Amino acid sequence: MTRFLVPLGIFIVLVAFLAIGLNLNPREVPSPLVGKPAPAFELPQLHKPDEKFAPREMQGKVWLLNVWASWCASCRQEHPLLVDLSESKIVPIYGLNYKDQREDALRWLKQLGDPYVMSISDAEGRTGIDYGVYGVPETYVIDKAGVIRYKQIGPVTREALDGKILPLVKELQK
Repeated sequence: MTRFLVPLGIFIVLVAFLAIGLNLNPREVPSPLVGKPAPAFELPQLHKPDEKFAPREMQGKVWLLNVWASWCASCRQEHPLLVDLSESKIVPIYGLNYKDQREDALRWLKQLGDPYVMSISDAEGRTGIDYGVYGVPETYVIDKAGVIRYKQIGPVTREALDGKILPLVKELQK
């Protein structure tokens, strides 16, 4: 009888772990970078490829880094919200154009509007890897000291913006 209880107990534990795992939201995967300095980079600007941008230029400012691409369907979904946010001037938004063709990215911004103070070109995706990008879009809230305070995986939604991102930005700007 006891020889059946051990396998039955193991089976019950495995089913419990499976049930817990199936109820988790994959968009809430904690980033190991939250609470750590944003990775340094120096990349060409999308509109002016002969000029570079580095996050150290944003020291003393709270800002958003939005990873996007012209080939990304979810980026198109969040884009109107980012355009509205940029018009409100609450927080500067910088774009990290990820693994994209420059001409396609420029055409996309011209067609849909450009919410970014500046877009930076990460054509090879190395900076995206440094930031732990799972897939585009992703958005990072970076504080005055250059520390990542929040990571939004997937498109920014009205709920995420109003419930998490903007309250955090306002707190960090104090």
